Amino acid sequence: MAPARPFWKGYLKLSLVSCPIAMYPASSSSERVSFRQINRSTGHRLKQQLVDSVTGDVVETGQKGRGYEIGRNQYMPVEDEELESLRLESTRTIDIEKFVPRSEVDELYLDSPYYLTPEDKVGQDAFAVIREAMARKNMVGLGRVVISRRERIVMLEPREKGLVATTLHYSYEIRNATEYFDDIPDMKLPGEMIGLAEHILETFRPVRIRGPLRDGRR
Repeated sequence: MAPARPFWKGYLKLSLVSCPIAMYPASSSSERVSFRQINRSTGHRLKQQLVDSVTGDVVETGQKGRGYEIGRNQYMPVEDEELESLRLESTRTIDIEKFVPRSEVDELYLDSPYYLTPEDKVGQDAFAVIREAMARKNMVGLGRVVISRRERIVMLEPREKGLVATTLHYSYEIRNATEYFDDIPDMKLPGEMIGLAEHILETFRPVRIRGPLRDGRR
């Protein structure tokens, strides 16, 4: 049974076919361990202060603002109202624009996964038709959606009786791998060393992993 409160509600649209859907986060950070900064002497929690980088004066919360850097120690003030006017209004629709083989989507672009379910019985048939068409063709759908007033590209793929919508990074958000790997020298490795490594890999018991291992265990 799906959780009571979806993260997002709207419509899934493919050409003339549309259906109401609900979106739920597919991952959770509730089990992560978090720590607070404390004073070693008293054990009390520490509070951070805002300090002017030039004068060194402590700045009160009411004086905190935003600025776009235009030069060294030069910032153009940007008001909250200006940012608010630039935000996109949600259309509450995921419009599937194209289909591609799953293998064509580079793993580096994957961001956050969400589960999609039909929102009511009326839309279940249309939802199932879209899901089954992608499953039979082994394709994923690419579309756009506005989440928190930011337009995101999403990849839709069938999973069991539902769909998974994974937000994708834009190309400018992905760092160039060449900058990190270019200095690694080309090496001619002895065949027996590679053969030994392959043998070691083969000795591990095959296991099907459908997600990260819980607590690092198989």
